[in-house]
Amino acid sequence: MMRRFLLSVGGGARDYVESIGLSFRTMFVMLGLSPGLLRRPRLLVEQLHVIGNYSLLIIILSGLFVGMVLGLQGYYTLNKYGASESLGLLVALGLTRELGPVITALLFAGRAGTSLTAEIGLMKAGEQLSAMEMMAVNPIQRVLAPRFWAGVISVPLLTAMFSAVGILGGYLIGVELIGVDEGAFWSQMQGGVDVWKDVFNGFVKSVVFGVAITYIALYQGYEAQPTPEDVSGATTRTVVISSLMIWWLDFMLTALMFSK
Repeated sequence: MMRRFLLSVGGGARDYVESIGLSFRTMFVMLGLSPGLLRRPRLLVEQLHVIGNYSLLIIILSGLFVGMVLGLQGYYTLNKYGASESLGLLVALGLTRELGPVITALLFAGRAGTSLTAEIGLMKAGEQLSAMEMMAVNPIQRVLAPRFWAGVISVPLLTAMFSAVGILGGYLIGVELIGVDEGAFWSQMQGGVDVWKDVFNGFVKSVVFGVAITYIALYQGYEAQPTPEDVSGATTRTVVISSLMIWWLDFMLTALMFSK
């Protein structure tokens, strides 16, 4: 019994390490083939439209409501200490530092990540990837690389839209509805938000999230078995792994960026 247990644990650990090594090898191959996109930029533009543009509506609506809730809750908290004029600063820092990159990444994983995994998995199940290989077309370069870079570019842009609309939502609630002084709202925000420490660090987070989410989605679809059950399981794994990876990366990046 002990021997079977050790064999089971060892086999599981070996498979896990093997999958990690395979994922890194696939990423290095994809990055090495990425310069080929310069000869066919249309592939990248098409994926930017599909991945980024189709995710814009949910990002804008979510950003608006998150900003409104943040403005409402922030006002009730700050008003207890007579600091309601700092509402604009609170909303801006909360969105640019934390909520903007994290919520955008989670929404992107649920909207675009699952779509990428299902698309690649169905292409594999339909033997389209095998047909490309038969025609001497590398599917990693032709299929994975454009989608990867489109996701990496889209997430920071969507994050910027989320934060901007969220600030507008906080303004509507704080200034237009509650009656916070408009000049204090914008001046506190302008004086307290640092471009490099706050905005740029949020941008770095969004880039890292974009790389992680997009690659996880593509890898799960590319390595899925060509069966309906495994494709659906790969789609589920994309959401679960991406969500956990976002929170882990957010903690690590926050500890590195704001610990000084």
